[in-house]
Amino acid sequence: MSQHPSFKKGVSSALKKRSVLKRFERIDLLRKRGQWKNGQVVGLPKTQPED
Repeated sequence: MSQHPSFKKGVSSALKKRSVLKRFERIDLLRKRGQWKNGQVVGLPKTQPED
């Protein structure tokens, strides 16, 4: 039985840039920008990934 084309991993999908950051990536970015407050658990501001 063959695999459906949508399940195959293409080269282009591996090189796509993610527009969504994981929590630890957002915190690192906020620290770098100087916007991180110690003890801030909820309500992280939305961030755009740096180029």
